[in-house]
Amino acid sequence: MSSLSQKRIILGITGGIAAYKSAEIARRLQDEGAEVRVIMTDSAQEFIRPLTLQALTGKPVHTDLLDPKAEAAMGHIELARWADIVLIAPATANFIAVLSQGVANDLLTTVCLASSGSIVVAPAMNQAMWSQPVSLDNIERLKQRNITIFEPDDGIQACGDTGPGRLQQPEAIVDQLCGIFDSGILSGKRVVITAGPTREAIDPVRYISNHSSGKMGFALASGMIDAGAAVTLISGPVSLDSPDRCQLIPVVSASEMLEAATEAVKEADIFISSAAVADYQVTEASSQKIKKKSDKMSLNLSKTPDIVAILSENNPKMFVLGFAAETENIESHARDKLNRKNLDAIIANDVSRDDIGFNSDNNEALWIDANSCQSLSKKSKTQLAREIIVLIAEKIDN
Repeated sequence: MSSLSQKRIILGITGGIAAYKSAEIARRLQDEGAEVRVIMTDSAQEFIRPLTLQALTGKPVHTDLLDPKAEAAMGHIELARWADIVLIAPATANFIAVLSQGVANDLLTTVCLASSGSIVVAPAMNQAMWSQPVSLDNIERLKQRNITIFEPDDGIQACGDTGPGRLQQPEAIVDQLCGIFDSGILSGKRVVITAGPTREAIDPVRYISNHSSGKMGFALASGMIDAGAAVTLISGPVSLDSPDRCQLIPVVSASEMLEAATEAVKEADIFISSAAVADYQVTEASSQKIKKKSDKMSLNLSKTPDIVAILSENNPKMFVLGFAAETENIESHARDKLNRKNLDAIIANDVSRDDIGFNSDNNEALWIDANSCQSLSKKSKTQLAREIIVLIAEKIDN
């Protein structure tokens, strides 16, 4: 599967003759499994119509910064949060100059300024404009802000000139975009991740569980694969497609998850416990459906095994990252869990909020280790997963 599979990409189109290639870029991105949203500047719409991009992506094209409908549904901030990457292709000399100064005077520049994801600029302009020192200075300024530049091709241009400045071919742009997600920072590492909820049986038709969707754990699995790791994903019952290039082990109960994880971590370098394991199980589940006979019923509960604590204790050389789903005193409760369970780090988030956490596509969290507490701002779980993976890689290197 392509590293662009299930990635969220904003394709920004600015006003140059090379805008005709943007339609092919959008198609190829979707062929690679990416979800694409398009933003067009006013001048871009003079070269290619929004309807063309809408037909290709199946989604409305965004054109106005102050569109009341967009603000009511997915405004510029939400659009920026949605994207894993913003690709501007073609990027004109004028757009590059504006972006390099941090100006936000239309929808595309505003989204770029607000985005916490990667930004990629694919320039397209006349060879004389590209060669101007001021243009090269603007490009250098973007590079210093960690904006990736897909350098233009050299060849015959629409005006008849020959030289550097042509927009790269769509297939080359998409190939390079794939490489951005394939970071390789954990190449050769073996990673085990638990995800989703567990279900603890009451009888054959009822169980104790929670609201975990598994989205964070699955995003971490995909991100680890892109980082070059060999991934084993142990998941409770979820409604998610398994990432390719990883071993998926489906489980139901906490005891099944512990058994699978104990075996999987024997060769692991990293264990990530992102599953929301039920804290209690019915001591003796009924083998038959319990009939409703009275107004009240009592259940005798016992604690489920503490998976992350057990694996941390039994594998002292393995890097262990835990998760803490809290509703109050987030940092203090998470740090207590970090210390009690002898973890290397823990991710804590507030599950009392309805805009992040359980069942949401977004999350906001704290990274806590023995010496620090770092805030991870609200973003998509895919983006957050990549940020967590970078922190893990840095921690291991140190």
